[in-house]
Amino acid sequence: MALLRRYGVYMGISVLILYLLYTLSFPYDYSKDGPQRPASPDSPPRYDWGRVAVDHPVQSLIPLPTGEPLPLPKIQFDFQEEDANAKKIRETRREEVKKVFLRSWKNYRAKAWMHDELKPISGGWQDTFGGWAASLIDALDTLFIMGFHEEFRSAMKDVEQIDFSYVRMNEINVFETTIRHLGGLLSAYELSKEEVLLRKAKEIGHILLLAFDTPNHMPKTRWDAHRKANGERQTADPKVLLAELGSLTMEFTKLSQLTGDSQWYSAVAHITKLLEREQDHTKLPGMWPITVDLHKQSFSEDRSFTLGSMADSAYEYLGKMYALLGGLEPAYKNMYDKAMSTAIKHALYRPMVPDDLDLLMPGHVSVEGHPMIDPEMQHLACYAGGMFALGSKIFSIPEHLDVGRKITNACVWAYKASPAGIMPEVSHLYACPFIDPSYPCHWNETLWSKAVASRASSTDDVDPTTNIASLRLPPGFVEIRDRRYILRPEAIESVFILWRITGQQQWQAAAWDMFTAIEKATRTEFGNAALADVSADTPAKTDSQESFWMAETLKYFYLTFEEPGVVSLDEWVFNTEAHPFRLPKRKG
Repeated sequence: MALLRRYGVYMGISVLILYLLYTLSFPYDYSKDGPQRPASPDSPPRYDWGRVAVDHPVQSLIPLPTGEPLPLPKIQFDFQEEDANAKKIRETRREEVKKVFLRSWKNYRAKAWMHDELKPISGGWQDTFGGWAASLIDALDTLFIMGFHEEFRSAMKDVEQIDFSYVRMNEINVFETTIRHLGGLLSAYELSKEEVLLRKAKEIGHILLLAFDTPNHMPKTRWDAHRKANGERQTADPKVLLAELGSLTMEFTKLSQLTGDSQWYSAVAHITKLLEREQDHTKLPGMWPITVDLHKQSFSEDRSFTLGSMADSAYEYLGKMYALLGGLEPAYKNMYDKAMSTAIKHALYRPMVPDDLDLLMPGHVSVEGHPMIDPEMQHLACYAGGMFALGSKIFSIPEHLDVGRKITNACVWAYKASPAGIMPEVSHLYACPFIDPSYPCHWNETLWSKAVASRASSTDDVDPTTNIASLRLPPGFVEIRDRRYILRPEAIESVFILWRITGQQQWQAAAWDMFTAIEKATRTEFGNAALADVSADTPAKTDSQESFWMAETLKYFYLTFEEPGVVSLDEWVFNTEAHPFRLPKRKG
């Protein structure tokens, strides 16, 4: 018996050792239902986010502003009944946009369902935003707005199955997840009142809130969720993009408004207070730099400023947040006034183009003693036309409508000037000395040619016209640094807003020209593909169709040709991913 007991002990120890080795090699995953089967080495980790410890709990929440919303000025043009012919043309164009969207949606469903993106040339898929079905969530409100209610209802059961406990990426982009996933779910919920959408929004909202668990409650904008889930403490980063910091406010605020829980609003209100505090202490007072130090909460080091890429939606959200909070938080108006005043003075330039068109465009500002502007033209920066136009109405600043119109016209011009009829991603123009239209800014081909030669680092004995031909530069373009078109929405976004605010038919005409050029150049067997070079007569395609194609670009085209009362700008405000949020209503 003693021998048997000893043998049993040895066996027990051996089994225990094997068990420990097994569990260390294949750790258990946990969900709200408890332990699951061990994950294989190739499967993504799974976390029970409700059990992740909070290291720096917020001691007191900043509550949502309360009270009767202030009356906002009317934003949309007072549209009258259109004549029969104009209505027929508009509705025909609207239906063409719907056909393109439905084709993209059906191919996404058939070829890439529950993945982030369809690959429109090969018919494959890719997961670029956590594998949480970005295109599905991003397109839900577009489905509903376009009237595809059967497809919308059919997608609900699959939305409910999206499992945010699985994390497929090494790093989560908090900004992109917020604007696409959280924004998409909240907007679709407000349109449809499908409760599953709000439940999933709260689910992803709780996960995103963990990125704010730092000593100073500033977010980890590029967040290693795996480390947090495994108990590592985190601190805010010393170098953060302004857009990724300042563009969480709308989505977190709307989630708090819909749930009555201020914890999300409180998180971004801390960011707002920081932006307000630092606005006058940068190298260009009134504007914030492209990168900021969130660890020190300092905005005074970077000398680069822009309304464009890496800063854009932080400015875009100022007027929109004021409207979303019913005018009850004056900080957003104060920040808008300062930022736009500085931007008009230092960050806009007047390009010299054929036909002496009166245009404006945001550029890139470097501060070395005094501000110097580089006349860059980004497709992404075209959103600024709509931003100024909306600001002109929300804050009753009529001159901002003129600024918005000139920026939007610059983007429309860039589309028309391109051989493919599509604006490139990044280019440079020739800046006239003053943006004031009372100063002359006449087209001068000699100056333009010299600027092309200078950008191309040409010597004086080289004929600049040869460079222009070899570089495929339409008149007015000094350089095209990035010739791609990635199905971006920013130009049509501003065209849509200018149409809804002014009622001028020129914007619908411009939208149709843009749409037909894009559809012709980007159409593939399975959807629409990004382009490698819009300066070519027949641009080559790349196998990419980002989720914003269905979420933003096609939605804005559609709404430009839809009845003006559908998603009225007097009732809704769009986040930077084109997800409409309902504005608060006054009683009575």
